[in-house]
Amino acid sequence: MPQIGQFNSLPISKFVDFGAYLDGGELGTILLPKRYLPNEPEPGQFLDVFLYFDSESRLIATTLKPRAVIGQCASMKVEDVNRIGAFVDWGLPKQLLVPFGQQRRKMEVGEYHVVYVYQDEYSELIAGSSKLSNFLNEFNTDFVPNQSVDLLISNRTDLGYKAVINDTHLGMIFETEILQPLKVGQKLKGYIKAIREDGKLDLSLQLQGQSARDDIAEKILAYMERHQGRCIYTDKSSPEDIYQNFQTSKGNFKKAIGGLLKRKEASYIDGVLMRNKD
Repeated sequence: MPQIGQFNSLPISKFVDFGAYLDGGELGTILLPKRYLPNEPEPGQFLDVFLYFDSESRLIATTLKPRAVIGQCASMKVEDVNRIGAFVDWGLPKQLLVPFGQQRRKMEVGEYHVVYVYQDEYSELIAGSSKLSNFLNEFNTDFVPNQSVDLLISNRTDLGYKAVINDTHLGMIFETEILQPLKVGQKLKGYIKAIREDGKLDLSLQLQGQSARDDIAEKILAYMERHQGRCIYTDKSSPEDIYQNFQTSKGNFKKAIGGLLKRKEASYIDGVLMRNKD
């Protein structure tokens, strides 16, 4: 059965002056407006379409791609606010309603918020929520430390930033882990830093432990390969210069250098880190 709020591959059932009707199985025939039809469409041709409700609550198809489908989060701009809630731009002609009861804080026109897309169980209409904890798990289910994950920065807190993990969980990036400017709505790669005793997830923007040191050491060696075996950045360099060139903290950088020196892959000569010849 085709899924509302998702992309589906549906066949053309018949053509009309204003578009084509697609066979939606148990959902019946679904209109695809003419402007979304491909060139020279044929009866029975399958089209990849997104199903949602238009301004009159009729099920309709489009080939446009929304910023998020049901079960996903995305940063969306508030376009309007009225007596029932805020309306955000999710990339489709009809804006997405975020009811007042689903707003983490009151939304204002022009603001950007990270919104979770869901289907209301009573009206069956598609709506949005910035109360992410209502829909996303804040406790670990199947993550492990140092696991690579996709992050979406959701909101600022006194402790750092909360982030959506793989569209399924929420975690925290503490202030001490932030080595670069972050903003709400930003997407980036990250890692599971730790799983707390209560099951909540701490996040990092870089690998931890030996894996991190090995990764940074490889970056230092690659830098020296490009610069005649020399690295002008040392354990005395500024944290800003180190992050700009190696995307890591000064502490991890110093540990990686220590490993290179211990393995005799590099040496300090006149204050410059030099790669040792094999």
